[in-house]
Amino acid sequence: MSLNVLFICTQNRLRSPTAEHVFADWPGVETQSAGLGHEATSPVSPELLAWSDLIFVMEKSHRGKLSKKFKRYLGGKRVICLDIRDDYAYMDPLLVALLKQRVPKFLPSGPRSSEPMNDQTGR
Repeated sequence: MSLNVLFICTQNRLRSPTAEHVFADWPGVETQSAGLGHEATSPVSPELLAWSDLIFVMEKSHRGKLSKKFKRYLGGKRVICLDIRDDYAYMDPLLVALLKQRVPKFLPSGPRSSEPMNDQTGR
């Protein structure tokens, strides 16, 4: 059985899609991403929250907005704040490095290959 992990940022354009991509091949994990903003590419919904087992938000303000807007759908699910500000482009190597540093301790096992997790630039 997979752990369903939801990554949330503001507009679902940079940080959360990067996280979804970086951890898409993690064993035993299914990933999706969403945004809390009015113009989010993929908005947070009750259905996504019901699907998720573990939720990562990028900023403390996201946790507050999530609780305020969707409290009844959270059902005591763990919401982890990664403290990553909106300073990065999609797949920015610095963003990828921060995600790889902060997320894995909350996930089962390790990456599927025996090699270190690499971003698309091979770093």
